[in-house]
Amino acid sequence: MTDTTWPYLDVHQSRTHDPTPYEYKLAATLEEVFTKDGHELTDVVRGLNSRQVHAPDGTPWTEESFRTEIHRLGA
Repeated sequence: MTDTTWPYLDVHQSRTHDPTPYEYKLAATLEEVFTKDGHELTDVVRGLNSRQVHAPDGTPWTEESFRTEIHRLGA
């Protein structure tokens, strides 16, 4: 008989802390941007900036700052 039990996966297993208010806002806004504006990096940057959800330092997003922040967040 073959074992058909799948390994357990906790979707938050790589978290080191609960999301901050900034991270929650960024995630919610990204979901909205992906739904309404598109998936290309230019769409994402434009969508975040048009919604006044700026980079952590308060400046508008650029493609490079978005890549850097997403990398920092571990996405």
